Amino acid sequence: MANTAETRLQEAIQAFDFGGEALDASRYGCGHINDTFCITVRDRDGEQTRFILQRISGAAFAHPEQVMSNIMGVTEYLKNKILEEGGNPVRETLSILRTRTGEAGYTDGDGQMWRVFLFIEDSDCLQQADTPELFEASALAFGGFQRMLADYPASTLYETIPRFHDTVNRLEKFKAALEKDVMGRAKEVGPEVEFVLAHEEDCAVCMNALREGKLPLKVTHNDTKLNNVLIDKATGKGICVIDLDTVMPGLSINDFGDSIRFGANHSAEDEKDLSKVNFDLPLFEVYTRGFLKGCGGVLTQAEIDYLPWGAKLMTLECGIRFLTDYLEGDHYFAIHRPEHNLDRCRTQFKLVADMEKVWDEMLDIVHKYA
Repeated sequence: MANTAETRLQEAIQAFDFGGEALDASRYGCGHINDTFCITVRDRDGEQTRFILQRISGAAFAHPEQVMSNIMGVTEYLKNKILEEGGNPVRETLSILRTRTGEAGYTDGDGQMWRVFLFIEDSDCLQQADTPELFEASALAFGGFQRMLADYPASTLYETIPRFHDTVNRLEKFKAALEKDVMGRAKEVGPEVEFVLAHEEDCAVCMNALREGKLPLKVTHNDTKLNNVLIDKATGKGICVIDLDTVMPGLSINDFGDSIRFGANHSAEDEKDLSKVNFDLPLFEVYTRGFLKGCGGVLTQAEIDYLPWGAKLMTLECGIRFLTDYLEGDHYFAIHRPEHNLDRCRTQFKLVADMEKVWDEMLDIVHKYA
């Protein structure tokens, strides 16, 4: 039988004490990496509560126990910060449900780890910012994430994906995939290869700044898309940063940049018609304003100065990753059509090219709100 999540689903459900009877378990969300299910539980009083049950991707995370260690440390720290500020930690950060034996996760018979979070009701997980207000709400949330974790000792966290946002390393992996060309696809992607090689020097800019001590190492989320912020249905505000699998030491400018990559345009990440893919400078301004406000002054001057580089390099890096995966046979990102990763790559490179046309304006906007 194929090693699908469903083959171990009931085993995983039984490993956790949900406080009642599990009535329903169904696939949930649009994530590319983990297998996610929504579990509805009825307690002895007939009340129903929902939980999120996930099988952590063994392909993406070689040490899921380190992932959970990071998440436990950060969420407990955030709960205390949220309480200090008069907030509601049950709604404003993730709550982990432990296994029946008190562990943060359960390892099934196939060696795959599962974990459970309390479902945060009356919130939306949006795939795209339909309004500038929603985009700014996510900026405030991710900025607040930076602010609340500014004093968290980043060195105590595991690097759950080694060199995850090391753009130089991503470039090296791309070159290796291009040389091996295991799928015989290199001949199809000449313009994309040319684009990467033309930006080879750019790939080292932020890593050099970190190595030289210009940019500090911080606790970072490393996947700051809009759909990793829950939006309160009643207020429209970003209330909870989710998907903490890649929380680890990193650069704050990368968190900023990944949001810009994802949200400062009006197209889907896999849009095939590149005429619809355009970097939106007004949305960049909206996000910059919200992010810096959310950060509350915790960024250094160098971090502020390098924010546009974060936007450019996170977009370039993501395109390189999609292209590398396409060359290697689409083994990392889930695909739904033969050239899905190539389409994703092309949207990222189009956004990079657009950013380069308005680079001076991006710098002006950052310093306007700093």
